[in-house]
Amino acid sequence: MSDNVSRRLFMATAPAAAAAQAQRAPVTATAPAAQSNRAPGEPIRMLTMINLDEPEIARITRAGGSTKVEITIARNRDEFRAKLRDAEVVYGDVRAQELDYAPRLKWMQAGGAGMEGTDPKLMASPIVITNFARTFAPAIAETAFGLLLCLTRGISTHYMPQFAKRQMNPVGSVKSRDYWELGGKTMGIVGMGGIGSEIARRAHYGFGMTVLATDARPMHRPDFVAELREPAWYREMAGKVDVLVGAAPHTRQTEKMFDEAVFRSMKKTAVFLAMSRGKLFDEVALVKALKEKWFWGAGLDVFPEEPPPQNHPIFDCPNVVMSAHTSGWGPERQERLISLLAENMRRYAGGLPLMNVVDKEKGY
Repeated sequence: MSDNVSRRLFMATAPAAAAAQAQRAPVTATAPAAQSNRAPGEPIRMLTMINLDEPEIARITRAGGSTKVEITIARNRDEFRAKLRDAEVVYGDVRAQELDYAPRLKWMQAGGAGMEGTDPKLMASPIVITNFARTFAPAIAETAFGLLLCLTRGISTHYMPQFAKRQMNPVGSVKSRDYWELGGKTMGIVGMGGIGSEIARRAHYGFGMTVLATDARPMHRPDFVAELREPAWYREMAGKVDVLVGAAPHTRQTEKMFDEAVFRSMKKTAVFLAMSRGKLFDEVALVKALKEKWFWGAGLDVFPEEPPPQNHPIFDCPNVVMSAHTSGWGPERQERLISLLAENMRRYAGGLPLMNVVDKEKGY
């Protein structure tokens, strides 16, 4: 197997890949290399402001094969703009006012998975955009269960506060409702992309949960999902589940989809998890729900404003645990990220379809 897509990448992403294969066709588009205006023997010039280390640079440049790849790391935005004129590929982002400085730009590899912050002018351009969808999903799924277990086992509500005071006494009793098990419970997932699929797989196979889900794209229902329906069903689904997970992309249709009506419909014993984008939920309604105990608690990796200001009322809610939008971090995800970037460079150099091409009309 080539260095561009290592065995480690395949092993690390096998579950996600299997889910993707079962659910939808590969996300590809015609590689823009065919339209390249490079002269024979001229290198592919990639520009970025992301600090790649030497082994990462070497891996990406080797991916070009017989086509030489040159990577330039700009130290600031002014230098980035100055060097855009020669760039055929950008790893990172390009702003609308910079497009006039980029006459040769054919492909942009976004630095993340979400595309809601991408400039509309760029989305309307012929430049092919790829992202890192599914790259962060395994780590995010593990964090989701870390947050969930902190709430269901009383760790964040009962024992972390005690620990901060150098105390440690049991709360409740052996039969106490202060604790509950995930086995036999139902999880509802809104958005069955990379994050949702990985959470669903772990919920069913790891914890013996029944999984219900919604997604905007037609797809085959995986074996680990009991029921998969259209997006609008999430409001009805919210009242049926013990754990409600927000894993959809942020679009005009999904902004504040988790509102007061949804939170009021949830079981009093349920948990809400926000794992994809903070703007999917109404923070005012969420704080009210948590303070008035409409449901058990919330695990939030994301928030509408990051970080929330120190005086935000979310910090007054004892039944919430947060992880500062770090759920996708880790060395393993970086391995997957560089492997995907190198594989796309191999494909680009060879005029092959790219992976993870963004549907600009849908916004993800």
